[in-house]
Amino acid sequence: MTQPENTAPLQLDAMIIGAGVGGLYALHHLRDKLGLEVRAFDAAGGVGGTWWYNRYPGARVDAPSSPFYAYTFSKELADEWDWSESQSTSKQVLAYLEFVADRLDLLRDIQFNTWVEDASYDDSGQRWTITTHTGERFTARFMICAVGALFVAHKPNYQGIDDFAGECYHTGRWPHEPVSFEGKRVGVIGTGSSGIQAIPEIAKEAAHVTVFQRTPQYALPARNRMMSPEETAGYRDEWETHRQSMRRRGGWPFATTKLRAADATPAERRQRFEEKWALGGINLLIDSYVGAVVDPELNAEISAFVREKIQDTVNDAATAAKLMPDYHIGTKRLILDNGYFETYNRDNVSLVDLRDEPIESFNSSGAVTASSEHALDMLVLATGYDAVSGSMLNLNPQGRNGIRLQEKWSERFDTNFGISVAGFPNLFMIHGPGSPGVFFSMPLGAELQVQWIGDCIAHLHENGLGSIETTTDAEAAWDEQIQQIANSTLYPETDSWYLGANIPGKPRQFLGHLKGSQYFDQLAAVAEDGYDGFVFEKVS
Repeated sequence: MTQPENTAPLQLDAMIIGAGVGGLYALHHLRDKLGLEVRAFDAAGGVGGTWWYNRYPGARVDAPSSPFYAYTFSKELADEWDWSESQSTSKQVLAYLEFVADRLDLLRDIQFNTWVEDASYDDSGQRWTITTHTGERFTARFMICAVGALFVAHKPNYQGIDDFAGECYHTGRWPHEPVSFEGKRVGVIGTGSSGIQAIPEIAKEAAHVTVFQRTPQYALPARNRMMSPEETAGYRDEWETHRQSMRRRGGWPFATTKLRAADATPAERRQRFEEKWALGGINLLIDSYVGAVVDPELNAEISAFVREKIQDTVNDAATAAKLMPDYHIGTKRLILDNGYFETYNRDNVSLVDLRDEPIESFNSSGAVTASSEHALDMLVLATGYDAVSGSMLNLNPQGRNGIRLQEKWSERFDTNFGISVAGFPNLFMIHGPGSPGVFFSMPLGAELQVQWIGDCIAHLHENGLGSIETTTDAEAAWDEQIQQIANSTLYPETDSWYLGANIPGKPRQFLGHLKGSQYFDQLAAVAEDGYDGFVFEKVS
């Protein structure tokens, strides 16, 4: 419905933008634990955030998955939901989030199919006001932005791509209706996580699949399997132990190795690599030897091991050579595959290496590369996201003195803890730039951030304070910490979306905190010490 002009906005205590993993928990915590009047808004037609959109063939959670890609705050939720596979499908994750929303009675305070077109802060009233696409207005003292680290789909700007007359889908905006590949010539651009998951499934049905590879990838075997009742019961019995393990170990639920590569012979290291490869998941990288993304010699050895596995899997030597990555393993997002490299042994799959044969343009019937034309009936864009910062820039809230976030972040994505931005009082982000985000178990990370936000709001109420925001000095110190930690690893040596390298013109900086347990220790300590690095105003 459209709100009449000059109608006073609806008054709330807090507004939440987004109804994904973080937004749902924020609604529950602020409403049910703190007793605030809260409403959440989402442009989607249901809960799930990224998972509401990510329905492409083969979409699954990257590790750690079942049952750990789930909320940890409630043992009852853990006991009531059964995960069927070790690597959960997007369909099951969405069903789980729908179950949680129903179980916690969240739907009554979520407004779906609602796009927030504007958000602005009023200094005098110490309140945020949002305006939706229908003209409705809402105001609240606090605005929590749970807008998603991987949400804004990136479409490549190839010449003539909009002239392509066939079907065209982005993996991050997949239709809710079934998409048939049967008898069709399908082109897939991109071999990141979504491409590697989708390509094997598409190839089972399509007449032909042409993979346009921008960057070869390391992918580790997922070894997906059905979960046994005994395994599920064991996890439930040890739920609090696993929860504390994730808190201490950067989101990983199990103890990891303390072995050092230098203490083992080459033959011993090879044997351990084989064991972790057979086990599957990301164990090879995080549980073979200490420091795989820090020690260049160890990383080179693991990288060579995985390249050898790729070469052994792909029958055609020329195709295998194109699939060889040449960067440090783990410095791009780790990918788990379910038969990706085996797909290139199919007669109906071909690989175009865009480093040697770039796409020059598109026309109505397909793609034109430097040496050939590729007739296509369907184009699948597995080209990723404007990650971590893109969703907040899309919202583009207006803070103090009329400054928009796009102006504030024109050169750097300055934050403190990835939660607060100077000049934007009472605005809190979940998984914002500078937080562990994708480097930590995202449900648990969201819970811990929301709990801190809730404690902060309670602190304001208890002390007659009207607003809180971070300082520019604190932002600078936080950014320095982020970059120092990243520079102690191999991550900055590889162009990736962790550095914003996938988006033309995007400022280059490392976007995440790599030491999640340290991060949450620091976050808790700041609150205990009176919120050093933040400034308060009394209630106006």
